[in-house]
Amino acid sequence: MSVQNPLRLLDLAGMSLLRDEASAITALKDLPTELLSPLFMEAFYGRYSETLKAMVQAWPFVRLPLGGLMKMPHLGTLQAVLDGLDILLAQKDHPRRCKLRVLDLRNTSQDFWRMWSGDRAHGCSSSLMAQVAEDRSRTKQPVAPLEVFIELHLKERTLDGFLTYLIRWVEQRKASIHLCCKKLRILSFPMENTRKVLSMVQLDCIQEVQVNCTWHLSTLAMFAPLLGQMSNVQRLLLSHIHLSAPGEQEQQHFAQITSQFLRLHRLRDLHLESPSYLEGCLDQILRCLMTPLDNLAITHCLLSDSDLSHLSQCPNISELKGLDLSGVTLTYSSPELLPVLLEKVAATLQELYLEQCGIRDSHLEAILQSLSRCSQLMFFSLRGNLISMAIMEKLLRHTSGLPSLSQELYPVPQESYSSQGILQLGKFAQCQAELFEILRVLGHPRIIWVSSSPCLHCGDNIFYHPQPIIYR
Repeated sequence: MSVQNPLRLLDLAGMSLLRDEASAITALKDLPTELLSPLFMEAFYGRYSETLKAMVQAWPFVRLPLGGLMKMPHLGTLQAVLDGLDILLAQKDHPRRCKLRVLDLRNTSQDFWRMWSGDRAHGCSSSLMAQVAEDRSRTKQPVAPLEVFIELHLKERTLDGFLTYLIRWVEQRKASIHLCCKKLRILSFPMENTRKVLSMVQLDCIQEVQVNCTWHLSTLAMFAPLLGQMSNVQRLLLSHIHLSAPGEQEQQHFAQITSQFLRLHRLRDLHLESPSYLEGCLDQILRCLMTPLDNLAITHCLLSDSDLSHLSQCPNISELKGLDLSGVTLTYSSPELLPVLLEKVAATLQELYLEQCGIRDSHLEAILQSLSRCSQLMFFSLRGNLISMAIMEKLLRHTSGLPSLSQELYPVPQESYSSQGILQLGKFAQCQAELFEILRVLGHPRIIWVSSSPCLHCGDNIFYHPQPIIYR
């Protein structure tokens, strides 16, 4: 007999039960735990609403990972599950078998369902079995709000039917339901609607926030008090926020925003993409950071010398693992500023992005000593800058002693281009040969990637055809 046969028999038993929903519901209290999860899957995919409603009230685990079954949200099955929860919440004493405290609507926990469906490749991990054992061990639960976990991607002008129904359901039961969200993404969603949705959410559950909207700074200032309530945020991304018009009012808006950073005591990753408001004001954000950052990205904007100076002096960047300054024009900045910054983070830095920074030979030469001290560096990208073969050779020599460096992305040397900025394949092939010879002389197995820079004439920002140069 195949080891799969017992599981297949369970599936057949579940299908047989569901042919008569009334009998299936009556039998729930006597069914073994091993049959309940496969039966729930059969009921879910077959859309047996009454059975789903009854099974919620008999669920033997603390968590019901419903989102792991929903490739596409289906309103009918959600309604059936929420109806079951309503009956459960209305009962003074929960059924003895039911341990349900968390309804998880996120697209996670597929391994839970694979285990109970008999997928041996995923089903027997010790961690999963331990989780099931822990769920079974919780017999008496204190009366506490039931938690509902969702993924919030606010990307249309109005909510879809699935989320609208859920929000209204939570709104009517706020005393007994906590709506939780670990990751919040806002893409072109009206502020009024954002406020309404977030008023239903336990904001201190949120750990990651991405705001990728063409908001004015004044709109972000309206959002800031909500952000300040997200006290457990670890990762914050603000993208394409721009000034309405320079002036005193915008300075007030900026102060309203930065003041909320004082409440983010768990922030580890900060990403500011295309922040047109930042030039000359970076110190106001840095002063309000409450914890050391792991990753900092400030990209595609203008920074003044004072900004770079404040950045290098900020105590909360001294433990950075990732630094991204791509698109920050350094052509006219004082050449001593970037080396000071790299010295500050040299002991911990693992990833460094300096793409399209207008870096020339003089800037690169100034940072070589500091770069060679980044002993933890694993990834370095310098694409989109115009540097010569001579400085490329110095760069490769200074980084050859970095023990962890395994991914290197460099621009095609400027000798590969014509005077009109057009890549000459013959010259490029010659540069490739010279780069290989440099690697051979250095004597360490190494792979570097070089790609031609974005077109200077058409404004194309795509890097073309990265080519590996391999020395083994």
